[in-house]
Amino acid sequence: MHELLNQICGEVEKVIVGKRPVVEKILMAMLADGHVLLDDVPGVGKTTMAVAFSAAMGLKYCRIQFTPDVMPSDIVGFTIYQQHTGSFAYMPGAVTNANLVLADEINRTSSKTQSALLEAMEERQVTVDGTVHPLPKPFLVIATQNQVGTAGTQLLPQAQLDRFLVQLTIGYPDEESEMEILRGRRTVNPMDSVRQVVTAEQLLALQQTAQQVTMKDEIIEYITKLAGATRDHEHIRLGVSPRGALAVSRMTRACALVHGRDYVIPEDVQEIFLDVCAHRILLSQQARNERLSAADVLNAVLRDVPMPR
Repeated sequence: MHELLNQICGEVEKVIVGKRPVVEKILMAMLADGHVLLDDVPGVGKTTMAVAFSAAMGLKYCRIQFTPDVMPSDIVGFTIYQQHTGSFAYMPGAVTNANLVLADEINRTSSKTQSALLEAMEERQVTVDGTVHPLPKPFLVIATQNQVGTAGTQLLPQAQLDRFLVQLTIGYPDEESEMEILRGRRTVNPMDSVRQVVTAEQLLALQQTAQQVTMKDEIIEYITKLAGATRDHEHIRLGVSPRGALAVSRMTRACALVHGRDYVIPEDVQEIFLDVCAHRILLSQQARNERLSAADVLNAVLRDVPMPR
């Protein structure tokens, strides 16, 4: 199992060089059946990351370039009257036949279009004219948004950000990795060398395995105390909800599996806590006055709450 997961990461690393921690955390989110929000500057490989995972895991891939004119019907589909049959037929939308959807620059489209995608993410189905259409399994979304050029963009509301299991940043490569990227793209496209390691059905089995990873009561209590500490912290106006605590639990199990264990240790919780919770909290005015980030405050929470032995 551990070797199989390592192979998936290895295939993705053929095109995403020097970013093993980010690759592993996206894999953890997929094992936890969760969606990923990549919030970063342009050109660091957000789109390439999604394409590489779809190739390595044999997933049907769909890319939606969000712009102000993209409509909800483009996402979920629509019905059209067919004169020759005298009935209405459903025309599938972009998400209807995809296992992995790349929602590129999700903050550049309208709120109603964002909502159409987020409904599909939460329910794993779309409803058009009263008819429910289930989505394929697995169904995963990797959404991106840029930190620059935000004029005219629509920020995701806090309740919709909560639908993403993790929010991650890829960041610029170090000098050695960037040199390797430049060497590797002189004559060939590294994406052509990415081979399929698992199938969509095997990913579903891996998700089931992740759910069965052992989590003792001491770890559950630790997660509960961390979530509670965010609700009473002087620098946090809105703390981690019970849904956020459940997300920590799911991601922690997947983290243990990626690291080759069938049981959770406290270090797994600490490894993923910021990625799961940073986008779920709202900082107080005092924190903003002191120029504290969500990561600063959550790191303080991790220091204050005793870790179980």
